[in-house]
Amino acid sequence: MSTQEVKHSVTILIAEDDDGHAELIQDLLVETGVKNPVRRFRDGQEVLDFLGENGESKVQNGERYLLLLDIRMPRVDGTEVLQRMKRHPRLKSIPVIMLTTTDDPREVQKCYSAGCSFYITKPVDFSRFAAVLRQVGMFLLVVQLPKVGE
Repeated sequence: MSTQEVKHSVTILIAEDDDGHAELIQDLLVETGVKNPVRRFRDGQEVLDFLGENGESKVQNGERYLLLLDIRMPRVDGTEVLQRMKRHPRLKSIPVIMLTTTDDPREVQKCYSAGCSFYITKPVDFSRFAAVLRQVGMFLLVVQLPKVGE
């Protein structure tokens, strides 16, 4: 497979408090052929600050974003970030993939009810986790995403 940028220059936002997981996610996306810009956040509040919930947004109208969001993070958890995003008229079109170790069916339902696009459970086993991330990377190479503010 040739390396290419995810369609239409999507900025990938990764909200992951575990440094090892964040690095692995980025490395495996690149290995799959995803060469898009990536912004990493260490907790939910950093994501909300970037999105501009309480101030100036760094999200640009006319651009495309995709958020890979962990649930268990310090300060503000991923479920709360998701709920706040999806209530915001300008941000609600940003696709959110929950990428988390939590496989509780109630949590899965809560995230889908709040508006997540997909819910992926991170396997504990490294090789299975790597395989899941490669599949996510391949998915990102073919998916069409909306622009913010349009």
